[in-house]
Amino acid sequence: MADYKDPVVGFSFKLEVQGRVSGYFTEIGGLGSEHDVVELKATDQNGNDVVHQVPGRLKWQPITLKRGITDVRDIWDWRSTVEKGDVRGARSNGSIIALDQQGTPVARWDFQNGWPSKVSGPQFQSDSNSFAIEEVTIVYEYIERVQ
Repeated sequence: MADYKDPVVGFSFKLEVQGRVSGYFTEIGGLGSEHDVVELKATDQNGNDVVHQVPGRLKWQPITLKRGITDVRDIWDWRSTVEKGDVRGARSNGSIIALDQQGTPVARWDFQNGWPSKVSGPQFQSDSNSFAIEEVTIVYEYIERVQ
């Protein structure tokens, strides 16, 4: 059992984006990629139909993050750069970092050329006891798990 390691807890993580946004979020999803599958239909030397499945276009999943709203406007300011037409200026590299129960980084995903494609403010309800949550969607050109 010397090789056994406990899995990373799913409730302790943070985001860092080149000085634009950093902090702890309540939810992060979308770390990954996928390929479209292209079917190539052919006939073998015996006249049998054969279908080859080959990788097509590579797609990166958008990262979606949620957090309780505070007086910090970093997400909204970053999105404002895109709204004003400066996508090049908004592109930033960043990291999603998973932490263990002592707060030590144990897993890290680095993304490149990310920018916020969507920001959503909270839904307010007068009879609710829940936190007001804001959400940001980040699209990017590449992601890699580096730790």
